[in-house]
Amino acid sequence: MQVEMLASQATLLGRMEEMSQVAAGEQIAPATLLAGSEVSATSFADVFSSAVNQVNSLQNSAAAQMQAVELGQSTDMVGAMITAQKAGLSFSALVQSRNKVMTSFDDIMNMAL
Repeated sequence: MQVEMLASQATLLGRMEEMSQVAAGEQIAPATLLAGSEVSATSFADVFSSAVNQVNSLQNSAAAQMQAVELGQSTDMVGAMITAQKAGLSFSALVQSRNKVMTSFDDIMNMAL
């Protein structure tokens, strides 16, 4: 009975062998290292800016829904409250992420050379 490997298993095995070679100090062609993975040119600033924009849009949406309920233009108070809670949670997560990044930056800056 012959066992066939799935494509994902073969890829995983190949990546593990590459990491083993890197750990052993062997030279590997750069094309080989990048063959199984996609390289993204997205910077941290772009990712964080995108997150801030998403949180901002959630907060604007929540504010608009709350205003519509207050003015009597909408009767979906539950939907407005849920949207407000989502906006609040996303803002809290963003602030916690920023705090973690700043703590990490401070730790790196305080490292002894």
